This record gives sequence, structure tokens and C-alpha cells, in this order.
Amino acid sequence: MTLRINEIAPDFHADTTQGPINFHAWIGEHYAVLFSHPKDFTPVCTTELGYLARIEEQFIRRGVKIIGLSVDPVKSHLGWLDDIEATQGAAVRYPIIADEDLHIAKLYGMLPAEEQEGTARTAAQNATVRSVYVIGPDKRVKLLITYPMTTGRNFDEILRAIDSIQLTAKYKVATPANWNSGNDVIIAGSVSDDDARRLFPEGWDAPRPYLRIVKQPGDQDAAPSA
Repeated sequence: MTLRINEIAPDFHADTTQGPINFHAWIGEHYAVLFSHPKDFTPVCTTELGYLARIEEQFIRRGVKIIGLSVDPVKSHLGWLDDIEATQGAAVRYPIIADEDLHIAKLYGMLPAEEQEGTARTAAQNATVRSVYVIGPDKRVKLLITYPMTTGRNFDEILRAIDSIQLTAKYKVATPANWNSGNDVIIAGSVSDDDARRLFPEGWDAPRPYLRIVKQPGDQDAAPSA
């Protein structure tokens, strides 16, 4: 199975470093970031978990919960957390899922169904278990990115994308290339000019009829989409 944007993120029960969870119940009414790892005690992943621990408050302010996953048991995760704090200068306070039977990796299409489970597997055998999923309160996948083992993830980019996802869920706009919160946005193509005049009474710049640029909306600037 291959997950796609706007599909329901599969639900599951799992053990974590903070006890057992049911994934959808754990998300609740929040957004969530699930990010996966091919093995504990791997160098790039160690830096990623540490960096995310340092900036977790930025996700919390956006109403986003964080959860990691690694293809090892909880006992191994707990030892790894000590290393992460010692080397990265931050304690990991979000849960990390134990997926030693590869159930979740297969459920999310990160590994093929026929892969054999077992903690003797190497990180290279699990190399594709390096994905990031942003999941909405509706439990649908909003964004997914898979990274190679040698390329550390850019969580500042994930935050930027979440800002866009949350803004465009509320207003009938899209965000252009390299957009950051506070920059101008684009009126969604699904909005007619007549509706745009109602939603954006101050008008817009249009270098082309299909490219209608407006200031980023806020509660006073445009009506949220129904």
C-alpha cells in the first residue's frame, strides 16, 4: 500500500517510550507529525531527534503533536534517548513508537509487506523507514516526505509547511514558492473573481488572470472557508 495526500492515515495500536497508544485517539483534535527511523543509535537520526526536541515548543504553539517511530523495541529506544540528550543537549519529551515487528512500517507503505521482521535487520535493510507524515485533526495525510539515510531532515521546513497547511485549511488561498508566514499568498484557483471580491474586498494584484496575489489573510482580512 502507498499512502497519498488526503487519504486517512492508518490507525494502529503500539507501544511507545511513554506507554501504549491508539494512534488516532492519541492525535485527538490536534495536528500530528509522525517521523520514522530505520534503526536506533544511528548518527543522522540521533541529530534529528535532538533537534526536534529543541524546537518542540514551536510545534506545540501550532497545536501539533510529535511522535517518532523506530524499528527497535522500547528498551532500546530508552537507551538511545540517553545518548540523544548527552550528545544533542536536549531531552526528548515526545513519544517514540516501537515497531520491531515492522507492522507500522508496512502499514504505511515504508516497507513491502513481504519483508521479514526481526531486530537483527540492519539500518540499510530498513533504509526507506525515513518518512515524515503531517496528519490533520481529520486523520488525513496532509504532507509526506521520505528522505535518504544520508540526508538529515529539515524540520524548519516542516514547520513552514505546517503554517501553510493550517492557513490554507482556514482560508481560500494557496502559498507560493518559498513562502513564509506573513508573506503574500495566492487566491485559490477554485475561487471565482466574484467570490474573491467578497472575500478580499481590498483587491489583489494579478500579473496573470490565474495568478491573483493578496496579503496573507487574518481574522480581520478575509472570511475563512466554510
